[in-house]
Amino acid sequence: MTGRVYNNVIEVRQGDSFAINVAMHDKCQPADLTGATMLMQVRDKESNNVMFEVSGTAVDAEHGKMALLIEPSNTNIPVGDYVTDIQVTTADGSVNTIFPANVNQVATFRITPQVTEG
Repeated sequence: MTGRVYNNVIEVRQGDSFAINVAMHDKCQPADLTGATMLMQVRDKESNNVMFEVSGTAVDAEHGKMALLIEPSNTNIPVGDYVTDIQVTTADGSVNTIFPANVNQVATFRITPQVTEG
């Protein structure tokens, strides 16, 4: 699974898989995410159309661990920069945007070129 997350950027090669593992904490303790959902949308910067969205998978929800599993069908879109965020909705209904962490910024989802096509 290739890709990287840095600053406010998620970067994945076109047509590749990538897993984003999330470990959430509350007051320095693992947050209990039992019953929580996670959603990431990737949208075109110009039209705001949804290019794809991925729902989170519980890895160890009781200890705050979830993952976003991005598939080749998601990343097989034109090379370029898109906008994204990741939101967690807890069992009590509160919505928390966890990426980007800075509320004054928008995150970038970058698709980089591939050479080998299958």
